[in-house]
Amino acid sequence: MHSAVIVDAVRTPFGKRGGSFSDTHPQDLAAEPLRALEERNGFDPETIEDVIYGCVTPIGEQGLNIGRLAPMIAGWGDGVPGVQLNRMCGSGQQAVNFAATNVMAGQHDVLVAGGVEHMTRVPMGSDGADGIDGSSTVTETYFEQFDELTHQGEGAERIADEYGFSRSELDELAVDSQRRWKAAWDDGRYDDQIVPVETGESRSDSESRAGSEPTRETELDGESVVVERDEHPRPGTDLETLESLSPSFRPEGEGVHHPGNASGIVDGASALLIASEEAAEAHGWEPMARIVQTEVVGVDPITMLTGPIPATEQVLEKAEMDLEEIDLFEVNEAFASVVAAWLEETGVSWEDVNVNGGAIAHGHPLGATGAALLTKLAHELERTGADTALSTMCIGFGQGIATIVERV
Repeated sequence: MHSAVIVDAVRTPFGKRGGSFSDTHPQDLAAEPLRALEERNGFDPETIEDVIYGCVTPIGEQGLNIGRLAPMIAGWGDGVPGVQLNRMCGSGQQAVNFAATNVMAGQHDVLVAGGVEHMTRVPMGSDGADGIDGSSTVTETYFEQFDELTHQGEGAERIADEYGFSRSELDELAVDSQRRWKAAWDDGRYDDQIVPVETGESRSDSESRAGSEPTRETELDGESVVVERDEHPRPGTDLETLESLSPSFRPEGEGVHHPGNASGIVDGASALLIASEEAAEAHGWEPMARIVQTEVVGVDPITMLTGPIPATEQVLEKAEMDLEEIDLFEVNEAFASVVAAWLEETGVSWEDVNVNGGAIAHGHPLGATGAALLTKLAHELERTGADTALSTMCIGFGQGIATIVERV
């Protein structure tokens, strides 16, 4: 079996909903990491055998196979194929896992994998008839197999119920995520992985979104703006601030999740250059990390978000590794209870998890997040000299995904 390596990994800044990317077409946003990979690594685009992109809401401006359109818009010509996939919140990580397994199997030598989600222009859940609820989208036959259909917020609340997590416990995790992001940003740990994006009212975008209400919080008046920093983090967040927020999914006094301890709704894209070790050597590339093992699992679709627990167990079993052999972890902060439950079940120290802040701070652009988490780990392994890392995510309708990487 061939080895699959991460040659480079980048992402755009994550723009807050209604923020600086409001007038940027999702296809343009998706192309930005591809251009950055080309500029940073000096390859001929024809070297890329396929582009695999995750996108959770592939309709409207994100439809028509954005994985194929992104390299065309990036200036890579018509010879680079592309495909879009949807494993919901795990889509970006699944794109990387598919690329890695293709390389391991000897089917390809050089691929780009990542994802995009523009949650301002293509809102979450808009691919379902009832939006995020989805009840009328699912066939009645579903209910012959499962008693009910829940949304992710309710799933997160049920996890909190099951484990007995208090709101204050979850808020402490959320505050720490914000604090860690700020420390990492101030220390320059994101400098090598975030690529600036120039955006602005350069064309009649309002016409391309006919019928939609403006969501831009700050008008650009036709001027170009370079976005260099994540817009969602609130590094000044403290427990007192979070105590003032109303629950998002259950009535006051019953729900423990609110906007401050759940992932942020943001716009962003990410991509990794994946190659065989032989191809990397032939091109003169120095890999950052090697992809050791991948896994995906199915779990109860009612609580829905417990997938990271068995995904972690099974990916380690396949890799013939123990938790103690993993130095760093990324557990997607879709909701604070998801991370808290994973910590309780695995016994891993919080000090080794999401060390540079997570989605509660920087946000969760659904189709892009998994690739962004692996981007964070590859750069952090290189920065610290640590040996191994594991990324895992919860996924809608009850799935989990995991990937182990090691420093080369």
